[in-house]
Amino acid sequence: MTRSTPGAWPDAYVIRVGGHLDPHWAAAFGLALAHDPDGTTLLTGVVADQAALHGTLARIRDLGVTLISVTATYPGSTS
Repeated sequence: MTRSTPGAWPDAYVIRVGGHLDPHWAAAFGLALAHDPDGTTLLTGVVADQAALHGTLARIRDLGVTLISVTATYPGSTS
């Protein structure tokens, strides 16, 4: 992962996974869930720290869901 501001912690993460997850997973992950027309799901929100991020990614792995991407948004970024 490349940081736009050295030492800055991301404002939020956008995690894209394959398939459409059932909406109940939003609460389980503590993230907003949105289905894209391309057949993927976006999980978006604030993650407390690296341990929480790794826990979220481990849960995705344990569910057998295909991880497509993890994107961090940083303070002051436009994307």
